[in-house]
Amino acid sequence: VQLQASGGGLVQAGGSLTLSCAVSGSLDSIHSMAWYYQVPGKQRELVASLTSSGSTFYAESVKGRFTISRDNARNTVDLQMNSLKPEDTAVYYCAVDSRVGAFLGLYEYDYWGRGTQVTVSS
Repeated sequence: VQLQASGGGLVQAGGSLTLSCAVSGSLDSIHSMAWYYQVPGKQRELVASLTSSGSTFYAESVKGRFTISRDNARNTVDLQMNSLKPEDTAVYYCAVDSRVGAFLGLYEYDYWGRGTQVTVSS
C-alpha cells in the first residue's frame, strides 16, 4: 500500500484547506484511517481517525473544525480543515491500516504517507 498526501499550503487564519491522501489500490481492505500532525521538536500527534464502519475520533483541539472522510470512488482519505488557526501549522501525515486495532490504539499504523506542510498565518 502506498499513500500520497496532498493539499497542504499557506492559508490565513480563519481559512480552510482540504488535505487528500491517495491510497494505491482499493480502500476495501482498509479499516483504520488517520491524519497526524507534527511540529518541529515534538512527537507526531493524532488529529483525526476513521474506521471503515464510520467511527471517528478527533483531537480536542480540532473538534468542530476538522472533518475526516473517505472517498471510495477516488480511493482517498480526506481531511477538511476549517477555521484554521496559527497553532494548526504543522506537517500533516496520513496513515492507514487493514486492522481496526490501529484506530483503537492497539497498534501503530502500518502504512504512512509523506507529510504535507500546512502553514496558517496570523
